[in-house]
Amino acid sequence: MSLIAPHRNGFKLGTNSYVETQGKTGMDFDIFIAAENENFELKDDEKEIAIVVIEGKGEIEFQGNTIKFDRPNWIDCDPTVVHMSPGENVKIKSITRSRFSIIKTENNEKFKGKIYSPNDIDTEHRGKNQLDDTCYRLVRLAFDDTISPKEAKLVIGEVLNFPGKWSSYPPHHHPQSELYYYELSPGWGYGHGELGEEVFKIKNGDVLAITNSKTHSQTSAPGFHMYYLWAIRHDDKKRYNGFTYVKSFENMLE
Repeated sequence: MSLIAPHRNGFKLGTNSYVETQGKTGMDFDIFIAAENENFELKDDEKEIAIVVIEGKGEIEFQGNTIKFDRPNWIDCDPTVVHMSPGENVKIKSITRSRFSIIKTENNEKFKGKIYSPNDIDTEHRGKNQLDDTCYRLVRLAFDDTISPKEAKLVIGEVLNFPGKWSSYPPHHHPQSELYYYELSPGWGYGHGELGEEVFKIKNGDVLAITNSKTHSQTSAPGFHMYYLWAIRHDDKKRYNGFTYVKSFENMLE
């Protein structure tokens, strides 16, 4: 079972952990809910950290600079992402009640972290004008191996899956571990996630752990936007540099 769903009844203020992700993917994953006008700090001497602003408004103090973030929703707005080396420290003030994803992974190497603002996010209209737009979605890349320092272990991005359409399609695979964190709008909606030959019903706040080179594709129910954060950990033997489509589907995109 690779569906991790401990928070279907909603999130509490503070840290909401997904304890199974570490053993399955090598990545810690939490959702942090900050109250209005709350200040908090993050630092880990042994782990690389990525913080994604899912929704909210506030300020980030990092490496002597302060930047503002304002993301009313994930349908219309790109994220702000903080990427931190082990040992670096970030201070965040949440002006409104805000929601963050926090991804951590062990890393013995140091590098200079960075804040990626919405203007830095590369948004691809993937699947447009293919297969009658049935797999048209927005793929928002924060950073990968072409952007981040070579010492980094994480790759971070998002997908906006339009109502009734597919994403991560055609089915594809890669040897590196990955996790998907999902939200739906409206929040009571659902979608489906394929993992190899298994199909899971996806609800708001679920995580899917993708391992063992299993193929994966998603679809959302009509009437519901589906968002998912995707985080990949570079394998120690092979860094992530893209995915491979299932052979029988390749010609469908021509």
